[in-house]
Amino acid sequence: MVINFSKGKLIVTPHEVQVRMEGATFTAMAEDIQCRYEMLLLIADAGAVRWTLTLDNQEQVQQICEQLAIEPD
Repeated sequence: MVINFSKGKLIVTPHEVQVRMEGATFTAMAEDIQCRYEMLLLIADAGAVRWTLTLDNQEQVQQICEQLAIEPD
């Protein structure tokens, strides 16, 4: 699934998330992803991989959670 947002693109599969922004690409495995529904945050945290991304709206958070089969916090 590809989700366009104001800062770039998210490519979400059941196994990983890839964030493509101008000049940068971030990748994390699905099991390392958390979503904060009210704060519109996508968080990757696993050892050396740590990044946080603010999304545009709650619909994007919901789409990511559905694709990854995770519950938002």
